[in-house]
Amino acid sequence: MYKVFIVDDEPFIIEGLYDIVDWSSFGMEIVNHAGNGQAALQALPDQPVDILITDISMPLMNGLDLIQEARQLQPELKVIILSGFNEFEYLKEGMKLGIENYLLKPINVDELQSTLRNTAAKLDQLVTPHLEEKYGIQMLKDNIMHRWLTGQIAAAEFEERARFMNLSLDAPCVVVAVLRDIAQAHKAEMLFAQVEQLAGEYARLNIFQDMNGDIVLVANIEDEPDEKNRLMLGLHKLADRLAVMYPDLHIGAGRLLKGLYQAPVSYEEAKKALQYVMIYPERRVIDHAMLDQQGHAAFSFFIDWRAYAKLILSRSAEQLAERIRTDFELHRHELTPEQLQNTALEVVIRFKMELEGIKHAEETVIYRQGLRQVLDSTTFDELVHTLQLLATRTIESLLQDMRNPVVNQVLQHIDKHYAEELSLKLLGAQYHLHPVYLGQLFHKETGETFAEYINKYRIERAKEQLRSSNLKVQEIARNVGYWDTGYFYKQFRKYVGISPTDFKVFG
Repeated sequence: MYKVFIVDDEPFIIEGLYDIVDWSSFGMEIVNHAGNGQAALQALPDQPVDILITDISMPLMNGLDLIQEARQLQPELKVIILSGFNEFEYLKEGMKLGIENYLLKPINVDELQSTLRNTAAKLDQLVTPHLEEKYGIQMLKDNIMHRWLTGQIAAAEFEERARFMNLSLDAPCVVVAVLRDIAQAHKAEMLFAQVEQLAGEYARLNIFQDMNGDIVLVANIEDEPDEKNRLMLGLHKLADRLAVMYPDLHIGAGRLLKGLYQAPVSYEEAKKALQYVMIYPERRVIDHAMLDQQGHAAFSFFIDWRAYAKLILSRSAEQLAERIRTDFELHRHELTPEQLQNTALEVVIRFKMELEGIKHAEETVIYRQGLRQVLDSTTFDELVHTLQLLATRTIESLLQDMRNPVVNQVLQHIDKHYAEELSLKLLGAQYHLHPVYLGQLFHKETGETFAEYINKYRIERAKEQLRSSNLKVQEIARNVGYWDTGYFYKQFRKYVGISPTDFKVFG
């Protein structure tokens, strides 16, 4: 992982940079930040970094002086400049210092991401001649393999780097397995060395560590019926041999898939299979294919998970609980009790994966309890209540750990004042953020633009009033914040598919 240091005297800029970029997708992590150049310069000797992102105008020491001093410590340091001023002299001076880009505030996310991609590519080329002394071949391999399995590298680029790293990927089929030992994460390096040694006897097996700290085994094998069985037998032997020192070690395996670029699918399946350790703690190896056979993936999963994920991101606990009740009520008479229970178990697993994906941290305790409660539920209402409680606890965990409280405050403001005038300009002034920057943070957190979110929220409130009141459409439009009835009709048709008048009659 390339290490990033951010320097800016505006705390909300630093906070925003943590949030608006998925740093791990670029093979980067933010390791430190400072509010001025002097504080940054004092920290740098003890915190070697690869990329410095710095403001120009700061107290005590400005950005240009910081760059010059930092380069004395680390000559190959890559630098990206931020500035609220489009001043040619700053740009000219920065170019003399060899910067990667000069970005104006408010930051354009696309331009920042493009700059990070180019910077990562330069760093990859830079470390290649002396990998042994600086990063090590394994770190570069980890980066390449992780980007491949998460769909973040183009085919041509991956093939070129795979050849350079002498990766064995010439057979037609691929299987991915993921090995995890939560109890002894501090011994990760020792475990990796042992896995590498024990698995070394297997040909066409590439081993690396992903950005979550899991050990990943990518098997590139022939398209023959017994190949997957031989691999699974090997994984069981590997788990058994490691069990003496690592009793809490488990392995999840994806399906055998034809075509090298199906590897991300098998990787995702392997990660998901590992989640089922909560249901089958006695099994050291869990095969995704086994989940199909036992009904965990074979049944029709009637949940629209994208809708659930949006409600989790927007921290809408009440709406999520209502959605759970509605979905399960809709299908309670179509499915057997066992199928309903399997669906509930799947929802618990997905809650866990969704939360871990947002927080980038392992979450286990509340979901183990949730699984036990699902398995112990004897009535339909008890099953639904368990899921609703788990949904609430998931969102509470996000609210406690949310890195950007401003977006949460905006969401709460919308909930209370959706009928009033709302705009990024007004809210930006209220929370002391530039409206463009607030819009970027809002989109990052919710997955929707501010305008999309407001319109959908208001239309949902309008639907409630259309169902439950005798008010005229024009009155309802005003009640939810639309003073132009024609615009209300247009937005209602866009999100519901019919006019509010028809909805009132037929909805």
